[in-house]
Amino acid sequence: MEVTQATTTTTTQVVFQEPELQLDRSTILTQQEVVQITLSGPSLVLAILSIIVSIQVFQPSMTCTLIALAPIPIIIHNDYLNFLSLGPGGTPPTFLGYLKITYLRLFALSDPYRPATALKKIYPQTGYYQRASSWLPQRQGPRPKIAGIAPQRQLNQPGCSEMYLTLRTSLTNLTKRHPSTFLIGTSCFEKKGLAVFARNPINATCRGEICHVHHSDRSMHMNLHPDDARIVLEKGWGERHPLARGGWMSAYVPREFIMVYAPRDRGELEVVCRIIEAAGFWVSGQRFDIKVEKEPLPDVAEVQEACSA
Repeated sequence: MEVTQATTTTTTQVVFQEPELQLDRSTILTQQEVVQITLSGPSLVLAILSIIVSIQVFQPSMTCTLIALAPIPIIIHNDYLNFLSLGPGGTPPTFLGYLKITYLRLFALSDPYRPATALKKIYPQTGYYQRASSWLPQRQGPRPKIAGIAPQRQLNQPGCSEMYLTLRTSLTNLTKRHPSTFLIGTSCFEKKGLAVFARNPINATCRGEICHVHHSDRSMHMNLHPDDARIVLEKGWGERHPLARGGWMSAYVPREFIMVYAPRDRGELEVVCRIIEAAGFWVSGQRFDIKVEKEPLPDVAEVQEACSA
């Protein structure tokens, strides 16, 4: 997800270009400990000799300072590798991009599971499910481990590849059933990946984006009414994005921006679709149903051609 200013327009034009999907058997992303130094035999001997020489050449205080500072480059290097291991996601995978994200960490939410405080001026005033908590079941098991800001990714509890493809088909079919309300495209936040947009958004997101799906870990980001987001957080289905704190941070992501974990089976996919329905309501103001479907609907042009044949 790229840290760019979130804006809204009354008419959204999105171009979608994505290469053919190639699913890997395992989508578990890995991270290493930033404070992790492994020395081989020769390296260990060299380190000991360096300390002895430093004691002889410099003052003890200077030697202690050098020893204390020595791990810093290694820590930065390991942290930079962790940033790269999350894969592409908007922020350039360069050291400059890493420095930008490191700076934004200073302002990240300390507790992503705590719901945002209620706003006095908000429209719609209540969420899609009218502040009811019974619409969403409790997610089974512990929460997955999440890492990163931009990109932000799920490290364990990988989603099912079949459910991921079914979700993509279901979202695409939604836009085909309601072409005047929604359209499919490339994520405005991530600059890659499949996303659903509202043609006439009523709340500010990045070009009216409702949600996008991550190919690497099969999780997703979406914008939700605070009432619905609170239930999603409480029932363990997602967490707030680290930068979704409002104020000047809204230049990067909306205050209502949350991550929803990857569905592991058909039951969880059904729940995720209900959450996306709530996200669509918040951004577009429209109520709709998402049908869980494996088979894509024909395009309008294909239907017209078949009818005229």
